[in-house]
Amino acid sequence: MEKFIPYEKLSKKEKRKMDLAKRQTWGELNPVTRKPQNSKAYNRNKSRNWKRDYQRTNSGTFLFKYRFQIRQIVNDPVCNILS
Repeated sequence: MEKFIPYEKLSKKEKRKMDLAKRQTWGELNPVTRKPQNSKAYNRNKSRNWKRDYQRTNSGTFLFKYRFQIRQIVNDPVCNILS
């Protein structure tokens, strides 16, 4: 039977052996704390990309295509919007 030696009095190597034997893995659980993004906080990436997103959704062909239809409606005497 081995003599009991307090942990504080063990050598560095013996302490490491005991610590390694006690350690276990987290398994499927990830210990990193997660929280949702603050919707009110300033998002630098969002503000940088608004020009790129705007150009994709609102192209010049849309404005060019419907500009003439709007002019025709405004100039049409039957459907006079201005009066």
